[in-house]
Amino acid sequence: MSEELAARVWLRMREVVLEQHDRRKEVADTLGMSFIRTKALRRIARGPLTMRELTDELVTDRPYTTVIVDDLERRGLVTRTEHPEDRRRKIVAVTPAGAAAAERANRVLAQPPDPLRTLDPADLAALHEILGKL
Repeated sequence: MSEELAARVWLRMREVVLEQHDRRKEVADTLGMSFIRTKALRRIARGPLTMRELTDELVTDRPYTTVIVDDLERRGLVTRTEHPEDRRRKIVAVTPAGAAAAERANRVLAQPPDPLRTLDPADLAALHEILGKL
């Protein structure tokens, strides 16, 4: 029973976040680029990454990561430099414009949907506590 209930709860959480209150389109529209590019930018804004690390974080393949970084670089949002210890490796870092764009995306994603804002404070506190255990 516990496994079945856990599966139902997981499905419901996914529905709430990814279907009913999905902010990915809003973020993409706000920044004028696809959500995967926004996701890459937000990750790079937390600290420089090698192309391989970014590929792993995005769960994409190397050629697609290169396409994403090429576009972010053209937009002036990231820079790509040689790794100091291995010139075959590239390090991607955020620019000031990229940091500002990532912050705009983070603000959109941080906005709770109306149903969450209108929950009874005790229910909201209980939900916060439960999610903290995950």
